[in-house]
Amino acid sequence: MLASALSATVLGVEALEVRVEVFVSGGLPSFTVVGLPGAAVQESRERVRAALKHLGAAMPPSRITVNLAPADVRKEGPAFDLPIALALLAAQRRLPPRALERVLSFGELALDGTLRPVRGAINIGLLGAARGRMVILAPPDNAPEVAVVAGLTVLAPRTLAEASAYLQGRLQLTPCTAGPAAPAPGGPDLRDVRGQAAGRRALEITAAGAHNLLLTGPPGAGKTMLARRLPGLLPTLPENEAIEVTRIHSSAGLLRGHGLLRHPPFRSPHHTGSQAGIVGGGSPARPGEVSLAHCGVLFLDELPEFGRHILEALRQPLEDGFVSISRVGGGVTFPARFLLVAARNPCPCGYDGDPEQPCQCTPGARRRYRQRVSGPLLDRFDLRVRLPRLTPAEVLQRAPGEASAAVAARVAAARRRMLTRQGAANAELNGAALRASARLTPAAERLARHLVERLHLSGRGFERVLRVARTIADLAAQADDGAIVSEDALAEAAAYRDA
Repeated sequence: MLASALSATVLGVEALEVRVEVFVSGGLPSFTVVGLPGAAVQESRERVRAALKHLGAAMPPSRITVNLAPADVRKEGPAFDLPIALALLAAQRRLPPRALERVLSFGELALDGTLRPVRGAINIGLLGAARGRMVILAPPDNAPEVAVVAGLTVLAPRTLAEASAYLQGRLQLTPCTAGPAAPAPGGPDLRDVRGQAAGRRALEITAAGAHNLLLTGPPGAGKTMLARRLPGLLPTLPENEAIEVTRIHSSAGLLRGHGLLRHPPFRSPHHTGSQAGIVGGGSPARPGEVSLAHCGVLFLDELPEFGRHILEALRQPLEDGFVSISRVGGGVTFPARFLLVAARNPCPCGYDGDPEQPCQCTPGARRRYRQRVSGPLLDRFDLRVRLPRLTPAEVLQRAPGEASAAVAARVAAARRRMLTRQGAANAELNGAALRASARLTPAAERLARHLVERLHLSGRGFERVLRVARTIADLAAQADDGAIVSEDALAEAAAYRDA
C-alpha cells in the first residue's frame, strides 16, 4: 500500500517542497526513513509511532518505508512528523484516497499527538502560495504567521486526531486569520540624553538615510545610550521588507504567535560571540546576527574587542546586502542589509585626547588598539563622530532634550522624500543614481575638489560624503526637486569623517 503527503523543508530562508511517500508492505516489521533525513527526522519514527497509538491507529506489524523526495537534499527538523503520520494513515486506508491531494502539512508531534510549532512556518506558507496549494495544515502556534500569506486556507488542528478527523470529513476547522503584528519594542527615549548635540544630529542623519555610524569617545560620553535610542527614530517597515524580516526570524525560531514584524529589528551581540553566531553558519546553517538585523540595526558595542576575523567578515554583507555560506553539501544565502552602528573608546584606557583626564596608554598600545579595526572596515562607516566628555552643566542639566517622536517625524519626512525621488534610502545609492539625485551647486563643486584633496578621499569615500550630504539636504527639506545639494550640506557631511 502506497500513499504520499506534501510537506516542505526550510534551507536558509527558502522553503523546498518535499513529497513524503510511505510504502507499507509484507515482511519483518520495520520502520525505515530514507531521503537524507537528519537526526530529528530519524527520531520522528518514535514520535509518530506513539502518536498513532494514542490515536488508536497503531502502526501495522509490517515493513514500512518512508521516502522524503527529493532524496538528494538534506532534511532537518521535526516538521515531517505530521505528514508522515497522515501518509501512514492514508496507506492504511484510514483516510479517503484523495484527502491529501491539495493539502500541505507540517508540524512536530508530541507523544500524545499534540501538534507543536516548528521553524520557518511563514516560508512554508509562501511556498504553498507559489505552488497553488490552497490548504495548509499547521500547528496552532505557527498558523497566525502562515495566515499572513494571501491566497491560502490555513487550518490549525491541535492534535493528530483533529487533523485526521478533518481529512475524513468528520470535523470542520475554522480557517485561521493572520496574527497581530508584533508590538513595537519599548525602547528608551532620546529626551533622556543630555548634551551631545553632535551625536544626536548624527543619529538623526543615520536614521533618515540608513547610513552606517561609528561613535568614538571616552567612557560615560553616551555612546551606547545614543545607539540604543536609534530604533525609536526609524520608520516602520513597508510590506515587502516586513515579510523579509519575518521570514528570517521565523527561520531562526524567534517568531511565535505573531504576524508580520513591522518594526526594524535591533540586534546587539556581545563581542565574545562566535563568527557563526554573528555572521551565520552552523550545521544546519542558521541566520546570524547580521541577518536577524536585516532592514534594521546591528549595534556593535566596544567594536575593537570583536575578533578581527568577525569584523572582516562584515565587509561583504555591508557591500552586497547578503551572506553566502558555502558547505560541501551545498550553500545557503541569507539576506543581510542592515544599518551598522558601532561604538569604541579612542584607546585602551578610553581617555586619549581628553583634556580633563590624561591618557595612561603608551603610543604602542594606542596604535595596536586602533589597528584592531582595519581601514577598509572603517571606510564603510558613512559617519564617524567623536563624542566629547559631558561638561558639568550638561551632567547637571534638568531640562529634557528633544523627544524621539519629534525627531522620528523629521526622519519619516526625509525618508519619504528619498523614496519619492529614487525609490530607496540615500545609503543605497551608487554611481549614476547618486550623481542624478545629488547634483552639487557651483560652490559645492569647489568645496568637493578641496575636500578630496585635503582628506585624501577615494572614489568610494567621496560617494559616502555625498550620500550623507544628500540626507542632510533631505532633512532640511532642501531641493525637493531631488537634485541640488548645497555647500553647507556638503561641509557638514565632511565633518562627520574625523573620528
